[in-house]
Amino acid sequence: MLQTILNDLQATGTQLVAVSKTKSPAEILKLYEQGQRDFGENKVQELVPKHEALPGDIRWHFIGHLQTNKVKHIASFIHLIHAVDSWEVLKEIDKQAKKQRRIIHGLLQFKIAQEETKYGFNLEEAQAVLQTEDFQRLTNIRLKGVMGMATFTEDDNQVRQEFQQLKTIFEQLKNQYFLNYQDFEEISMGMSGDYKIAVEEGSTMVRIGTLLFGKRI
Repeated sequence: MLQTILNDLQATGTQLVAVSKTKSPAEILKLYEQGQRDFGENKVQELVPKHEALPGDIRWHFIGHLQTNKVKHIASFIHLIHAVDSWEVLKEIDKQAKKQRRIIHGLLQFKIAQEETKYGFNLEEAQAVLQTEDFQRLTNIRLKGVMGMATFTEDDNQVRQEFQQLKTIFEQLKNQYFLNYQDFEEISMGMSGDYKIAVEEGSTMVRIGTLLFGKRI
């Protein structure tokens, strides 16, 4: 299944993040041995021991809601934080990255779904943060793009419209605040059930778990 998905993504250059939450190191290692290097976790308490147990060249992505008091536990090794969903999280990532003397990459999460349980900025909130001098003073977090999750629905048209909304947000932010930053290039959207639609709508990074590991119990 890994190779089938990679073949789907190859033509567009879309990156695959294998969502390994709740999966054992042994299960992750099976995909690693097939060449997969990017894995996504949504709980710090699961991620840290996996990072310690598995090969050091794995690129770990944090894809869940991140509490500020947990940032310090992953700051030394995290590759990309997909869910930067508040000014408080932005500040804390920068603070902990400074302590580690490294740059941490992040994506601004936007709430594009209709579900109330989803986290994220709306466009106006993000703009209010990005135009402040306080944001300009952050030196150790580097924003690479945006992330969003579509509504869990069988209505493909709704899903497509929500992905289009995220693509529009990305383009607005790129033009307003990141025009001279080549690093601001990622649109992380699409999961097992909707990744093909996401790729059609411009996703550069998909987060797939169930199709790779099977349904979670």
